This record gives sequence, C-alpha cells and structure tokens, in this order.
Amino acid sequence: MAPAEAVTILIPGRLHEHAVARVERAFDVIRAPRADAALLSPADRGRIRGIAAMAHIDAAFIDALPNLEIIANFGVGYDSVDAAHAGRKGVVVTNTPDVLTEEVADTAVGLLINAVRELPKAEGWLRAGKWKSAGPYPFTRGTLRERTVGIFGMGRIGLAIARRLEAFGLPIAYHNRRRVEGVGYAYHASLLELARNVDTLICVAPGGAATEKAVDAEVLAALGPRGVFVNIGRGSTVDEEALAAALANGTILAAGLDVFADEPNVPEALLKAENASLLPHVGSASQHTRRAMADLMADNLESWFSGKGALTPVAETRHLGSLAGGTTPVAGAL
Repeated sequence: MAPAEAVTILIPGRLHEHAVARVERAFDVIRAPRADAALLSPADRGRIRGIAAMAHIDAAFIDALPNLEIIANFGVGYDSVDAAHAGRKGVVVTNTPDVLTEEVADTAVGLLINAVRELPKAEGWLRAGKWKSAGPYPFTRGTLRERTVGIFGMGRIGLAIARRLEAFGLPIAYHNRRRVEGVGYAYHASLLELARNVDTLICVAPGGAATEKAVDAEVLAALGPRGVFVNIGRGSTVDEEALAAALANGTILAAGLDVFADEPNVPEALLKAENASLLPHVGSASQHTRRAMADLMADNLESWFSGKGALTPVAETRHLGSLAGGTTPVAGAL
C-alpha cells in the first residue's frame, strides 16, 4: 500500500519507532500529542480512518472521528481503549497477542524467584562488599519448594507461566470467570477460593471495572504468612494500599510487581517494602518482542485496508470481521 492511496492514520502520543516507520511507509500519517479531538482540525478529523496507538482512546474521541474504521492498539492489554463503544460504532479494535506471551511469562517467573529467594538483595549485598566484610548473605525464608501456585487469568500468558512452573514441579490452580476448555489444572470459581487453596498467587488478569482491586486485603490474607503475590498483568487489579500493609505486617511473605495502578508513580509504601521486588513495567520490554508487537500492529492496519480484515481483533469487535474468520482470545482474559 502506498501513501498515495490516501488512507490516513492518526498516531496520538508516543509509539514504538518501528511501528511508526511501518505506518508511515504504508499510509498518510497525522501525529498528535494525545488523543484529543481539540488538537485536530475538522478536515483532519474527517480524513482519519485508522489509529495506531498505545494511548487512551475514549468514546468521545471515537465519536469525533466520523470515518474511523480501526484502532490498532500496541500491546495485548487494551483497557485504555473503549473497545465496547468502538464495537457498537462499527470500529474494529486490534491488539498484539501471542508475540509477547513468552517474554512476559519469563518475566513473571523471574519476578517470582526474585521475590522468594531475594536475588536482587543478594546481588546488592555482594556489590556493596558485604560478602567480604560481613559474610554470606543470610538464608532466605522463602523457597519455591513445597509451594502451590494459583494463576488469576488463565489466558495465553497464564498458560505459558503455568507450563514453566509445572516444569519446576509445582502444582497449578487457576481462577477465571469460567473454566478454560482443555485445561487440566484445578479450577476455583472465585479468586478468594483460589487464594485459600494456594500460597503463591500470580495475577495476569486484564484491567477494567470487572477486576478493579480484585486482589484485596481478604485475598492477600487468604494466602497466609508464606504467601507470595506476583503481578504481571495490570496494576489496577490490586488494592496497593492493602498490599503494602500485608507486606509490612507479615500477612504475606513477599511480592514481585511489574505493574502499578498509576505508572510511573509507585506508592512510597511499596518502595519502602524490603520484601517486594519491583520492576518498571518491563514484562515484554526486549527489543525482539517490542519489534514483533510493532509489526503485528502495522500488519493489522495493512490487512484491514487491503480488504482482508483484521488479524487480531479483540473480543468486543470480532463481529466486524477478521482475517480468514480468525478469532483470538484476549491474553489473561477472565
């Protein structure tokens, strides 16, 4: 597809440079600091037929673009896009599943090991010269041995994490809104029931109203004093105040967090928690995986505007058409 074909794509805010390069090669592009209709002229609003974004796209912005056909979201999670409204307006929304699954699953397992065995703190002990001056790093209270793992959100990423931890010899259980067909792991109908039956909870659930602060004080208490909580999904799924309190008072043993409710602002109470391993949302942040995500985003746009349909439409917009009838569940979906 060449720019002369006059398909105009909006890129609001920042976007992966490879995604920008792909979109600019194939389409006319309008750049804007953010998804705000006031920043666009009436003529530009009428020209825009697609959006390539890792930004907040709300219903009002969708309504402001009369010829909008597709929103290509950079990332597997798309809670920043009002996909339900888009679907009602005939606008397809796509995401970038599969290509980041293994990278995020690797990060989740790394976070779990860091939280349980305190590896970042042990490295700090060595680098500070304490091994030489004070002796070996103290034995860790935590271990992966004799643990039972619960996964909140058994989608693609949850399954990839489960496969890894099964190889560690750990039993797996999970909670979704409903059972996942063909999955043999123990299923629990509520998150609280899951927490009562495991001592290690890994959250891969998507954001949104249905999961807002789902991991609360009661769920954390159910994990018990050996409990470990890992979040690789969305920060909004956790009551961060309750989590900080649980870490401080020994309700749970440790936590590993890659996501936060108000990024990049991390609550001071979590920053002070010695028994928390914290990462700056790097779950899929390798050059290899981010480039693959950028390619899938651009591929969705090119496929749509060449008349082949969307490659990876999200659940709320699958009825609007996909390539070869392909439908893909949302990673971590409940």
